[in-house]
Amino acid sequence: MSERSLVIGVDLGGTNMQIGVVDAQNRVLGQEKRKTKAEQGADAIVDRLARGIAKACEIAGASLGEVRAVGIGAPGAIDYAQGVVIEAPNLGWRDFPLAERLSAALGGRPVLLDNDVNVAVYGENKLGAGKDARDLLGVWVGTGVGGGLVLNGSLYYGGFGTAGEIGQMILFPRAALGHRTVEESCSRKNVVARISRLAAAQHRTMLSELTEDMEDIGAGTVAKAYEMGDDLTRRVVNEAADLLGDAIGSCVTLLALPRVILGGGLTEALGQPFVERVATAARAVVFPTRLRAVEFAATTLEDRAGLLGAALLAREKFVSAA
Repeated sequence: MSERSLVIGVDLGGTNMQIGVVDAQNRVLGQEKRKTKAEQGADAIVDRLARGIAKACEIAGASLGEVRAVGIGAPGAIDYAQGVVIEAPNLGWRDFPLAERLSAALGGRPVLLDNDVNVAVYGENKLGAGKDARDLLGVWVGTGVGGGLVLNGSLYYGGFGTAGEIGQMILFPRAALGHRTVEESCSRKNVVARISRLAAAQHRTMLSELTEDMEDIGAGTVAKAYEMGDDLTRRVVNEAADLLGDAIGSCVTLLALPRVILGGGLTEALGQPFVERVATAARAVVFPTRLRAVEFAATTLEDRAGLLGAALLAREKFVSAA
């Protein structure tokens, strides 16, 4: 395998897409970030992915013809074998053949499709904060909340191929629809929505001074208000962290997991205080108490975790096996 042997890694999120050209030494030679713009529909996203890949190749000084394969992580439930997005709430997709469609847009390049957090966790397991861990849970908190599992040294998919969907776990089974799951309580999207609702109900917050649009607050702005000691932001974020910790603690108990990696836009913006808050909540509910030794860490690859993991998986399937 030559050092120049290139693959593309793509992390497709509900808000942004990260695209990277990766060589055989796992170096990112060119990277492009674009808005997903899910409201424009699947065709527009595939077109934006193809143009983003072309731009990343240009930045890397490479041609698309040099690319051996493409790996992409997409949010939601994925049929890994068929390359189909079964259901992606944050994209509004159901049974969408993303691998086939993207391959066609790239002149027939082979495309591997997996869950976005699976590929990020795989990247961390091979190159980052979870390096060489045999058993690992990764939870990414961004537009939504997703999870990925490494068990016995390999990504774990389960009998139906969709294992790891911690964001869809039920926290409040008798709550109104839209307020029941981990994702509906802990994602950046829903944290921001709650802050906005409370601010509209006359709860004071300095966020109104940090942004012109309370309906469109980014993770960085939330983190800034949190660091400045804004009471409303701290209360909402801490409650979300505690609930996320409860869910993660249950997973740790179920599988006796020794390590948890936290990532995603909200985690990266809030940093170690958020990780520690989640860890404290999780350790408070694990059983038996010896599981309180579970290690928590933030992603070290950050916004490159997904694209690197997707690139690694694509290389293993289409290049190394060739």
